[in-house]
Amino acid sequence: MIIRKMRESDLMSLYEIISDPDVMKYIEEPYTFEKTEQFIRIAGLAESPLIYAVENDEGAFAGYVIYHDYDENAMELGWILNKEYWGKGYASILTKELMEKAKQAGKDSVIECDPRQTITKHIAEKNVFKYEGENGGCDIYRYRSH
Repeated sequence: MIIRKMRESDLMSLYEIISDPDVMKYIEEPYTFEKTEQFIRIAGLAESPLIYAVENDEGAFAGYVIYHDYDENAMELGWILNKEYWGKGYASILTKELMEKAKQAGKDSVIECDPRQTITKHIAEKNVFKYEGENGGCDIYRYRSH
């Protein structure tokens, strides 16, 4: 998996993923095309992006990762992947890559998730994140890099 900046040409592939009710089950309502256009513009194409595209090793758009400041000491990380990539270990690989990036920046890593997202919790715990509590209906897991 390759992490890169979003491009305008990612719009349709992004829409295919975040308009899928299964993908968005624990996140929010599936996106409309118009909401996807706004999201990619604000979160992906901004000078300081909140999200980055993920490609498979053949260059196909596989989803996106979340990587941005959570607080002054931590980066929030996460992933939204096309269903064809579920259950293959890609979320764990991406988590490790983003944890390393945050560590190199001298920051902790934080994962926020809906309490029903058992797979996300499993990935967090497998990567030695510690449960910190709840905030706004989300469970918060933190990996202290120092």
